[in-house]
Order: sequence, then C-alpha cells, then structure tokens
Amino acid sequence: MEPEPSSTDRRSLFAAEARAERPDVALLCLLIGTEADSALDEAGLDAAQIELDRLAGMLPFGLRGPRAWATALADLLGTRLGFRGTPGEYRRLEASLLHEVLRRRRGLPILLSVLWTEVARRAGAPVYGVALPGHFVVGLGVPEEPDQQVLVDPYAGGRLLTRQDTETLVTGATGAPLEPSMLSPAEPLHVVVRILNNIRAWASTRPERGDVALWGVELSLLLPSHPARLRYERAQLLVRRGEFLAGAAEMEEYAEVVAAVEPSTADMIRHKARAARAMLN
Repeated sequence: MEPEPSSTDRRSLFAAEARAERPDVALLCLLIGTEADSALDEAGLDAAQIELDRLAGMLPFGLRGPRAWATALADLLGTRLGFRGTPGEYRRLEASLLHEVLRRRRGLPILLSVLWTEVARRAGAPVYGVALPGHFVVGLGVPEEPDQQVLVDPYAGGRLLTRQDTETLVTGATGAPLEPSMLSPAEPLHVVVRILNNIRAWASTRPERGDVALWGVELSLLLPSHPARLRYERAQLLVRRGEFLAGAAEMEEYAEVVAAVEPSTADMIRHKARAARAMLN
C-alpha cells in the first residue's frame, strides 16, 4: 500500500498547482481543506472531485445560452439539492472548506460560487467567478458583452441577478457605484487569496484558533505573489504559540526586507525579535 502524502507533500502540491499555467481552483480549495481536516486524505480528495463530476452529469444536455445554463444550475444545485448560504455560515470554518460545502450543502458566497463554477465548467458551460466587492457571484456567457452576460448568486440558491440587484450588492458593500471592471472574470489565484483571507479573518477573532491563523498565513506565503508583511504576521503567530526562536528569526529576516524603505519600522521589529528571544530566559 502506498503511504499517504504528508502535510509537507500536500503543501508542495499546493505550491506547484498555484504556479501552474491554469491553476485548478477545485484542487487548491481541497488542499486548503487538508490543513483543517486531518481526515481528508487522498481518497477524500478524489471523492470530492468525483462528486463535482457527478453533479455536472446531472445537468441537462443541449443547454444553449447563458440564461438556460443559469436556470438549469439554479434548479439542480439551488432547488433540488439545496446548496445555499445562511448568515450562520460566517461563523463556521467549514463554510470556507470545499469538501465540507459539498457535504453540508452550505457555505460562504465564494465557496458556493466555486462549487457552481466547477460543476458548470465540467458540464461545458461558459462560466466564471465574479469577485464583486463583499459578495462573490457567478457569471455565465460573454463577460465582454454585458447583454450576453448573466449573473447568479449561489448564496441565494442561484437567484438570477438583474443589473439593479448587482448595483445594490456593490453599493451595500462599498457605498460606491458598480464599475464595469467589477464584472470581469476573477483570476483563479485571486479566488484562492480571497478564501485564505476569509479563513485568516475567521481565525483572527478566535485567539484559541492560532493553528488556523498560522496555516492560513503559511499557505498564503506559498502563492506566487503575496504581501511581504505576511512574514511578519507569521512571526507574530509563532511567538504567540510559544515558538519564540522561530518567531524571532522570522522577525529579523523581515526587518532586513523593510530596512531600506522603513528603517524605523525595521528597528521596531528588531526590538520585538529581541523581546521574543528574551522570553526563553
């Protein structure tokens, strides 16, 4: 029997997939799930992919046009199978994990949108995610031609969004008007970054879940592009967990990065590194 891949192996796979020419969003989301759920093994990853294929096979054949696809997806996933969101999902880590969303049929808007797009893509639909400010939705059709684009809200069970609905969502989240650029397809890694940001935000209000905050940062650092400040965030998390030497070393390395442009910030971080080392005495 082949040994199960270790967490290090899965992180290597995550990093490699994130650097692929066309990153597989479903695989990246499922690999995020392995950090939260130690029971999610290779068989579980395969089972989740198979379930996405099965759901795609339940869609009718011969669908034409974005509205027909939107209606069929809402009927299958929203009405018949009950995939949708509830306000309580924002309090659950499972709502940000694709394998749990498949199992529970509940999730945050972005995870439900990933599910919708992955099922639709497998069935041949012209589909893509749309990262509206504060609320992720799904687009079908041709994004460059507004009259050929249909937007649906998986969080609301696949409700078709009018232009006014979309403007209301954006204005409610930002206070600003809807801009055409907001309706562009979301890049795969933008989706992953947004999911990891949600997970880190969830953990930030739960000091007892420093483990989640740490792996959320560490996965973010594996992405091809990430803010340098994430290294300082990781260092702080290590110190809070009692890993003083590792945290201090990370702070000192980050201080070297920022020293040329923010010398006072670098000095402050070096002081914190010394304080972390002193905790061992």
